[in-house]
Amino acid sequence: MVARWIRTEEKPAWARRCAVWASAAALVVAGIVGWQGLPGDDGGDGPAAAAARAAAVAERLDLPWPSEGQTSVAVEGLGSLGSRGGDKPMPIASVTKVMTAYVVLKEHPLRNGERGPKITVDETAAQEGLSLSESSAPVRAGQRFSQRDLLELLLLPSGNNVARLLARWDAGSQEAFVAKMNRAAAGLGMTHTTYTGASGIEPTTRSTADDQLKLARRAMQEPVLRAVVAMRSTTIPGMPGAVTNTNRLLDKPGVIGLKTGSSTPAGGNLMWAAEAKSGTGRHLVLGVVLGQRADTTPTEGLQAALDSSGRLIDAVQRGLPDALAARGGKAVHT
Repeated sequence: MVARWIRTEEKPAWARRCAVWASAAALVVAGIVGWQGLPGDDGGDGPAAAAARAAAVAERLDLPWPSEGQTSVAVEGLGSLGSRGGDKPMPIASVTKVMTAYVVLKEHPLRNGERGPKITVDETAAQEGLSLSESSAPVRAGQRFSQRDLLELLLLPSGNNVARLLARWDAGSQEAFVAKMNRAAAGLGMTHTTYTGASGIEPTTRSTADDQLKLARRAMQEPVLRAVVAMRSTTIPGMPGAVTNTNRLLDKPGVIGLKTGSSTPAGGNLMWAAEAKSGTGRHLVLGVVLGQRADTTPTEGLQAALDSSGRLIDAVQRGLPDALAARGGKAVHT
């Protein structure tokens, strides 16, 4: 059987170094405790003073903000480096799957190294895997995959049929699962977010860069989710060939996640996570870029999102040490 991944996102070449990528993901998990931040989110002076300090660092960085869509960037332990594009909710496409994975792991926790229970592929997921109009994974009815396997098929090649399969497995129906997604969003303070499906294919699933940044921060606190989104590729029993990640920015030094999303109405979207060094410390930098080249092709939109995000990551990684030194901050463990 020849592997056939049909998706609205960019189709990357099959990777051949799965063991190397898996090792890199393991290093991300092992290194999480090494992330550092600045002394106290409010520096002891309250939120206003903390925001002013973060704004001063952002000004020194002179970030290359995209000229379209919405963008939000933050450094853990420092705070927001700013947002652009307003707070009007917009389609987020497959970035939705971060919330899908978050809810699944919240309801069915996994520890590092655990594969979780076996889940049977139903006829619906198998038929949806033949779709030519959306991102899908070529699974067959009756196949049994572990929960971890399906999370990898959800987040790396962005299988829409896998998202809906996980929703039915967890809640009995996609509708019941979506209600859980919206409750989770409310619990995270995502006040401008509405989920209408588990996959993100629906343009009615809408959010903002600021809201998705809140989710990114929480997602990176989940060890299994964090490990999966750091994987460039993997192999899954029962699937032919390698399964590769649509997030090509993982090839950049220091990039450790998170999730792509693209469609014609949504444009190109990327929730990303990267490490920036400062002295002997490493800082976690999170960003969300939405609505790049909307109303073009999904491939064109995704490339624009990757390019815009790559420039932001480069600017933060290059400039953060000097920007922090200028404010007099010293890295400490958070």
